[in-house]
Amino acid sequence: MKKIKIFSPGTIANLSCGFDVIGCCLDTIGDEMTIAIEPGTGVFITKIEGADLPKEAHLNVAGVAVQALLDELDQEIQVTITILKNIKAGSGIGSSAASSAGAVWAVNELLNKPFAPHDLIRFAMQGEKLASGNAHADNVAPALLGGFTLIRSYTPLDIVKLPYPEDLIAIVVHPQIEVKTSDARAVLKQNVTLTDAITQWGNVGGLVAGLCLNDYQLIGRSLEDVIIEPLRSILIPKFEQVKKAALAQGALGCGISGSGPSIFALSQGIETANEVAKAMHEVYRNAEIDFDIYISNINSTGIRRID
Repeated sequence: MKKIKIFSPGTIANLSCGFDVIGCCLDTIGDEMTIAIEPGTGVFITKIEGADLPKEAHLNVAGVAVQALLDELDQEIQVTITILKNIKAGSGIGSSAASSAGAVWAVNELLNKPFAPHDLIRFAMQGEKLASGNAHADNVAPALLGGFTLIRSYTPLDIVKLPYPEDLIAIVVHPQIEVKTSDARAVLKQNVTLTDAITQWGNVGGLVAGLCLNDYQLIGRSLEDVIIEPLRSILIPKFEQVKKAALAQGALGCGISGSGPSIFALSQGIETANEVAKAMHEVYRNAEIDFDIYISNINSTGIRRID
């Protein structure tokens, strides 16, 4: 038997303007997983702590993702998975992505890396398809590659890892309600106006340019969502108040993390990040809504071994 223990990080998807195409990797919140391989056949999830999730491999995102990898490899092995879920399901910070990406990364390591990191993304996407009905990559890509990632195309899959300013800090507040990705997708419109599309395209281009140029102000101006946020924000209590408070304390921008209910902000430097976190904290404390809050550097490497 060969075994590995890993940290599989949380992620922020969309980053306001980049619905389904931009994401980044966090450093302070993530799941722990132990994966073992040995002679035999089948994928088995033997233990899940911290969440009430199915252990049947075909019903669990980690099991589905690993099976997709094994099917392409055409290799019969037995895979055993245990999961400590520190990222709550439906939190908007990549809970399903952490499980599916972490599982395929670990199996690939144990098999002496038959697949490159970019190749693992499409296997992990099968877990996302199970979770939400859509095989999106904006969480699994940054989890596997680290940093910021841009999905330039889904057909064919074309993913670019982006440079970013070293002093960029993420703040995430998670109000203790659940918004399922599938439900959050259900409120979206299938058509948008040309005016909104042009605005959104400009913001996506501006965000990518700002990251590449280390231009914090351009990043901030580009963290605007005129298509998704107006529809999804109504599902999140006190969203507008949290956003206003974060911006007032110097956040570059603030928006919905993934499908919500978590709210993210980006800031330049840890001092500003601490002030932003205090302001976001105060809104939910005064509203008597339970919440978790995280301050995190951007994780440049993604999933990592911890044993």
